[in-house]
Amino acid sequence: MRRLVAESRREFLKFLAGSPLLAAAPAWALQQAEEFVISDPSQAINVLEFEAAARKVLPPAHWGYLAGGVDDDATVRANREGFSHYQLRPRRLVDTTRIDSSVELFGTRWETPIVLAPSGTLFHPEGPLPVARAAQKQKTLQILGGFQERNHSIEKVMAAREGPVWYQLYASQQMDATLQTVKRIQSAGCPALVWTVDILGGRNLETAQRLRRLDTRQCLSCHMTDPSPRPGQAGQNTLTWTSLRRIKESTSMKVLVKGIETAEDAELCIENGADGVIVSNHGGRATETGRATIDSLPEVVRAVRNRVPVLVDGGFRRGTDIFKALALGARAICIGRPYMWGVAAFGQSGVESVLAILRREFNLVMAEMGKRSVQEIDASSVIRAS
Repeated sequence: MRRLVAESRREFLKFLAGSPLLAAAPAWALQQAEEFVISDPSQAINVLEFEAAARKVLPPAHWGYLAGGVDDDATVRANREGFSHYQLRPRRLVDTTRIDSSVELFGTRWETPIVLAPSGTLFHPEGPLPVARAAQKQKTLQILGGFQERNHSIEKVMAAREGPVWYQLYASQQMDATLQTVKRIQSAGCPALVWTVDILGGRNLETAQRLRRLDTRQCLSCHMTDPSPRPGQAGQNTLTWTSLRRIKESTSMKVLVKGIETAEDAELCIENGADGVIVSNHGGRATETGRATIDSLPEVVRAVRNRVPVLVDGGFRRGTDIFKALALGARAICIGRPYMWGVAAFGQSGVESVLAILRREFNLVMAEMGKRSVQEIDASSVIRAS
């Protein structure tokens, strides 16, 4: 992703350098423009500019864990590149003076289809609390990560959010312990449980391990847990679709399954009681499939047939990305790295700015596409690139 951003900037600067309007611009001015790093959220032109700001403040191990994927990071790159596989079909001369970008999920209406994916503890001293406060300001749904809850209870996070959050479950191979966690989260007032299933067999976080070599600190000195499997460590998973049924039967919370990438698994989710599906490859951090989640989305949507909500994450950086996913059938999208860049660099205000920029871009593309509500967005607005 960083290479793509750098290449795009270089190409743009080459264009500027060749412009007759800027022919007299000194070389140092162009270099400064390329190396500029925002020092305040208000300076950001788009959410991509938060990446360099986060890298500047984070220690190597944290940056490696945030930026990297698995194996050769091919799936991280594929997630971003996947959006280029779809083109938009704009409509003109539509009155868009009133645009409603809200969505409904399980009886609750949210002002935006942008959801905060579960992460963030590693990148700010207060963990998920500034993220929760930003979610409250932007009226955005937040999913709290299971590892986060070990340091900051869900009750504290909901107090900061001033309302309920969803909870991401990392299920233990010991089902009794998992069901105890489910019971406790439900008693806290959580309305929805998100079971992440894409790293149950372990993963190979090579980039994270490489950058950890450059960090002189002990990782456990700033975290109670170290969730990163070592390179080459083979996981052994005993959890199955029967486990999903047991989790569903143990709670009155809505249960969504996160990490689904195929039609077959989407159908099995519904057969075994899931209330929703999140198309996800853990931001390219689960299996090196080389396949973008935006490319996995259509087959999952077809399999689900509107029986439960389908959400998607992976590589979302632009309002156009959000629009494409909704046109392909997603009910909402989840962002991870962009808001983590924001919270790492600027705390709560960074997250608020990331959300505000994406909301502005999404409203802009809705107007350009002639859509006055999210409900009007459908497959007629997007076409697969040849």
